[in-house]
Amino acid sequence: MLHRTAVKAALSGAAVISALLIPAAGSASAASPASGRTVTPQATSYDAKCRSHSRTYVLKKYYRQVPVGPPTFVTLRCGTSTWGWKHIKARHGWNSTMDRKISAAIGTGDPNGRGGYSTYANQCPRIEKFRTIIGTPGGHNDLLTAYKVDQPAVAGAARC
Repeated sequence: MLHRTAVKAALSGAAVISALLIPAAGSASAASPASGRTVTPQATSYDAKCRSHSRTYVLKKYYRQVPVGPPTFVTLRCGTSTWGWKHIKARHGWNSTMDRKISAAIGTGDPNGRGGYSTYANQCPRIEKFRTIIGTPGGHNDLLTAYKVDQPAVAGAARC
């Protein structure tokens, strides 16, 4: 009996010490990688999932309502350094804002002629603000990349 009590005390002491030494997900030391880009709990979760699954593992689905029928969806897969979540995270950064912009572009954006959807500033001439490109080696309805854009939608667009 004395042995079990000593073991329980040692285990609870180890748990307390590890809790004090391991930074919380929201702490400053866990918030910023070397690149300076924001890391969210979702990004940490996606990192873990992609480490234990293949490049074709689906992390998320973004939905787009079509005029007739059920909504279509675009999948965000783990991917590689050239497409999918790993590419977006490494090249363009990943945080909740990026996730929201992707969702808005796919959900309500306009087709951009690059196999994806874009959002635009409400001004004339029309300025493209965010772009998604769809179609990867993993599948034709997969998100290849997504990034901020700040340029006129079409060269020589109609004058206002």
